[in-house]
Amino acid sequence: MKSLTLPISNEAILDLHTGDPVVLSGVMMLGRDAVHKWMYDTFIKKSRQPQGDDLEVYEAIKPLLNGGAIYHCGPVVAGLDTKEYRFVAAGPTTSIREEPYQADVMHHFNVKAVIGKGGMGAKTLAAMKETGAVYLNAIGGAAQFYARCIERIVGVSLLEFGVPEAMWHLEVKDFPAIVTMDSHGNSLHQDVEEASGRVLATMKG
Repeated sequence: MKSLTLPISNEAILDLHTGDPVVLSGVMMLGRDAVHKWMYDTFIKKSRQPQGDDLEVYEAIKPLLNGGAIYHCGPVVAGLDTKEYRFVAAGPTTSIREEPYQADVMHHFNVKAVIGKGGMGAKTLAAMKETGAVYLNAIGGAAQFYARCIERIVGVSLLEFGVPEAMWHLEVKDFPAIVTMDSHGNSLHQDVEEASGRVLATMKG
């Protein structure tokens, strides 16, 4: 088990290989479809003009994502009426939905770890090799356990997107996951897909 502290150094990333179990501690950010599209359209592709407090949010998240982690998660949160937020569930959501955006987000913000379930595609894998980053597969069905790894809710941005799609800033301790895509160009998800393809090909024959 390797312990990683956010922000993660380049040396620590290069030391990680597919199959390594890790625990993360520090401040990470949650972001799903709406957040990734917002980052991409507004600050990377620039097909959308910043509105409202977009620029303020951008300046706040830049240092958190620099060497940091983004977690694909749509949490269940209590205390919305009083703003005394408490995470009830924080399990991973399917990462491949962010494939159109993830590589560009990693390049732009220097994200070092992407966390979710199910892995990602070739574009993201190439970006991990180029930028020095990893994909960490979180445990599906462990939403309540992951909620207990949250030490503190640092803040929330873009709550207008809705609770599951907002960008939550969380301080976590000993958050467990497994490296399934590394900075050396390896992907366990790709390996499984190719092996399954070979088996299917023999069955068709």
